[in-house]
Amino acid sequence: MRYLTLLLLIQLSFFSCKKEQTLQEHNKAERIANRKFVNPFIGTDGTGHTFPGPSMPFGMVQPGPDNKNYGWAHTSGYQYKDTTLLGFSQTRFSGTGINEMGDVLLLPYSKEKEALKHSYFKNTEKAEVGYYTLTKKDDVKVELTCSERVAIHQYTFPTKEAQVFINLQHGLRFVFDENSQKGLVLDSDVTIENDSTISGYAFTDNWVKRKYFYTIQFSQPFTSVEALSKAKNDKAPKYDAAFKLKADKQLKVKIALSSVSVEGAKRNLQTEIPHWDFEKVKTENQNTWDDYLNRISIEAPQKQKEIFYTSLYHLFLQPSNIADVDGKYRGADDKIAVASDKAYYSTLSIWDVYRAAFPLLQIVAPERIDGIVNSMLLHHEAAGFLPIWTAWGQDNYCMIGNHAIPMILSAYQNGFTGFDAQKALQTMLETSTISHINSDWELYNQYGYYPFDKLDNEAVSRTLESGFDDYAVARMAKKLGDSSSYIAFTKRANYYKNLFDPETHLFRGKDTQGQFRTPFDPLTATSPLNNPGDYTEANAWQYFWTPAQYDVEGMIELLGGTSEFTKHLNTFFTTKALNPNKFLGQEAMIGQYAHGNEPSHHILYLYAFSDTPKKGQEYIKRVVDEFHNNTPDGMIGNDDCGQMSAWYILSTLGFYPVNASDGTFVLGAPQASEASIQLANGKKFHMSTENFSESNNFTDSAFINDSLIKDHKISFDQIMNGGKLVFKMTSTLD
Repeated sequence: MRYLTLLLLIQLSFFSCKKEQTLQEHNKAERIANRKFVNPFIGTDGTGHTFPGPSMPFGMVQPGPDNKNYGWAHTSGYQYKDTTLLGFSQTRFSGTGINEMGDVLLLPYSKEKEALKHSYFKNTEKAEVGYYTLTKKDDVKVELTCSERVAIHQYTFPTKEAQVFINLQHGLRFVFDENSQKGLVLDSDVTIENDSTISGYAFTDNWVKRKYFYTIQFSQPFTSVEALSKAKNDKAPKYDAAFKLKADKQLKVKIALSSVSVEGAKRNLQTEIPHWDFEKVKTENQNTWDDYLNRISIEAPQKQKEIFYTSLYHLFLQPSNIADVDGKYRGADDKIAVASDKAYYSTLSIWDVYRAAFPLLQIVAPERIDGIVNSMLLHHEAAGFLPIWTAWGQDNYCMIGNHAIPMILSAYQNGFTGFDAQKALQTMLETSTISHINSDWELYNQYGYYPFDKLDNEAVSRTLESGFDDYAVARMAKKLGDSSSYIAFTKRANYYKNLFDPETHLFRGKDTQGQFRTPFDPLTATSPLNNPGDYTEANAWQYFWTPAQYDVEGMIELLGGTSEFTKHLNTFFTTKALNPNKFLGQEAMIGQYAHGNEPSHHILYLYAFSDTPKKGQEYIKRVVDEFHNNTPDGMIGNDDCGQMSAWYILSTLGFYPVNASDGTFVLGAPQASEASIQLANGKKFHMSTENFSESNNFTDSAFINDSLIKDHKISFDQIMNGGKLVFKMTSTLD
């Protein structure tokens, strides 16, 4: 009897363990369910300008391969079809149009095959969330992963004799000629501390002027370090380090960075990766990503899931928290300060991300929003105006407008309270009344527009974009009881009408005498770098729809009613582009619509306010099908720090923030049959469809919480309250 009882207990224990193991395997599979769809190579071939190396969500470091250190195609340092390998640097931006970062480049190589050290076997190159690897043609295997502030490399050599080239002069240079004498590094101080540690700092002049500090630690001591000869203009050293490896022939390297000091970099390293367990770092990285990537679930074919979850991955790469683990950061005034929440966000591509990426982050990463807003307010304290485009905490003043203003309004409108609202309004008012780079308020207010004979570049675009900022100041002022500012900025928000040409029905440059620019070519795009003119990376047709971001009703009235508004949209989407130039934002075209650049992104959704809403849905599907793919060339146009990705995510879900500041989303047509968003408040927002199919891709009607939606909109609050959005689909375009 005892024997039978013991046998029964053993069997029960076995089945219990088996059940527990099965449950653990199920939970693990569930955790990585969305991560497996991410393909970091999407957008790396062509103009997407993304990168395949690892990062953490909103991380400081992004270790990865650099194929070239200059030129527009290599703004992230990488192009998928490039076969040359300079080495592996630790920082970069995702999807930008200008080069920056590329700090601390390392290149492991085998002395026996030194002639092959800059080439690699393409079929060995692999990338997944939190991990990148390749094998070089000298038989050195490279593996990369990272924590938030520290990169860790793992090299496996063919023999125990190992070499590492260390290039502390390297950076991703904002030049277009390999022979440019722009030296990048203005000042450098490097110390070889012992036989396994090199630390230092560099002061660089590129897209911005910035200082970065680093410490490099090797898992094994180097037997020698040779300082290499410097090229002309070099201010930082390059070294060749030799190692005698152990039996496993492995060498690991940790590289920590800081904007503050070498001591800060060392503290970051000791706090985040105090060990040499590469797999542990990789696992922790991927576990963090699972939390973010599992916040949205969709029902869709695998190809679509790969595009969707890679877009979600790209969304979460930035902005970057550049504060050290103790909260210290270097501000725009070059002074060291401490962020109260240990977060100071940079890589703020504001002209791009205010449109859709920031509204989407408020839904899927709300814990980051107060920190982002506070970072912009801190920047104002240091610089005197709100940031325009920050890199490593410094403003490069790229693009136009002051769109931190609608971002702040958006956060306040949507109930975020972790910042001082009165202080925020004051910064908005000062930024909008005290002239600074790209904003001459005396000129703007004197004429009610920017006259092209006083401002020889982007005069129309600057006027139109300032209108949205003025609208946002007015709305914030009204919410906080400042009636005089509300009245003044509501008036300014209507300045766009001063440039309306009743003959062409477009916004056209005017001089100080009130005369329109002649001759006038509405189809040729202009851009400050390539073809200066009245518009910013766009033409007159593309910029016409800018005020519709905040004043659709005013635009309809300006054109003479809804019927004329509809006709104007139809003309826009059917007027053929003439010799579109990708360097002027003209790619992924449907008529004059240029999906490859941000000024067009909201225009598809303006059909919701027309006589033919489903026409816009037809174009949305075309953009999704024709301009997005699960291949390296599957992104046409710069991802611009997640804005292109945000457009795809939101359009898949069936809605988009035409007005990025008022907490509303305009309905289109969902591109997936079902989706759910796990919200931070514990609730779940659910989108579902009826009669969804490849042919039934138009919205016949939509319901929020069983109530018919009559105005083509849903609100941020309806989403965050865990609403249920149902689309009833049809194949009928009428």
